[in-house]
Amino acid sequence: MLDIRFYKNKRVFVTGHTGFKGTWLCKMLINAGAIVTGYSLKPSTNPSLFHIVSIGEKMTSVLGDIRDFNSVKKAFNEAQPEIVFHLAAQPIVRDSYRNPKYTYETNVMGTVNILECIRLLGMVKSFLNVTTDKVYKNNEWEWGYRENESLDGFDPYSNSKSCSELVTNSYKNSFFSEEQVAISTARAGNVIGGGDFAIDRIVPDCIRAAEKKETIIVRNPYSIRPYQHVLEALSAYLLIAQKQYQDIKYADFYNVGPDECDCITTGNLVDVFCKKWGGNMSWEDKFISGPHEANYLKLDCSKIKNKFGWKPRWDIETAIEKTVEWTKCYMKQMDIDECMNEQIKEFFNSGK
Repeated sequence: MLDIRFYKNKRVFVTGHTGFKGTWLCKMLINAGAIVTGYSLKPSTNPSLFHIVSIGEKMTSVLGDIRDFNSVKKAFNEAQPEIVFHLAAQPIVRDSYRNPKYTYETNVMGTVNILECIRLLGMVKSFLNVTTDKVYKNNEWEWGYRENESLDGFDPYSNSKSCSELVTNSYKNSFFSEEQVAISTARAGNVIGGGDFAIDRIVPDCIRAAEKKETIIVRNPYSIRPYQHVLEALSAYLLIAQKQYQDIKYADFYNVGPDECDCITTGNLVDVFCKKWGGNMSWEDKFISGPHEANYLKLDCSKIKNKFGWKPRWDIETAIEKTVEWTKCYMKQMDIDECMNEQIKEFFNSGK
């Protein structure tokens, strides 16, 4: 399992550091004593977790566009990183239908730009490209997709992340096969947790309805997704980057998701949320016209479990409970930084 102490004094570069997952990742790295540089656009939401915990004051924070190669290269060269986590992306499926060109430019050429920096500047030992469970050609199977299944995301977001996987593999084979640069991708399931204010995501939508004391609207309650707490995914990312830094043989493609029992319907997820939130919360099945979205999606995470002994620590009930806990802490204007520290501590202690 992950030894977070590995990151002490390591120079780490995180793209997308102003986002929900990026902020949690930087928080974990800073707590571990890493020397962190982040590169990203301004936060896409208001409020944002990035500003709430003032994470930019505890690291080198560079605001820039991942599509701007010269800007990325300048920040990269100044940071001189040993380890790179690439999270920068346009991450919303519905937004990808509204603006496919921007989605492809960000998700594909952004990956090219960061890999070019690694190729040209030559100081990185470990690179992890974070993609999505939606990279697979979705046949609506009842079993989980494995890493050797076909890549062919349907919508512009999913497809652009499939392309990002292909770009990563091409660079790996073309430029790094004989060099000591360990390159992996992580295909994560649906991530939930405190501080996600994004639109068109079920748990943030639930929270907004709860704050207003409104009925939650669920547009597709029968869709099945691999839901997991943000700390589950991030701990797996940190583990992969650590292990391949120590031994390049671990560089590979990895699914990161929950156990089978936590691949549940959206309706079941909202049921759990209502129970954990309390106050007679309820939800309504209401179809909202929109673009195609997959109904059935699971991941087979046997590879990361077998290679590293990794396993999920928090089940879906705990993941929702911790999300509600964070949110109520925020609503009461309590110390969010301390809340996050406590949840990170609880998470790692839960695996002992």
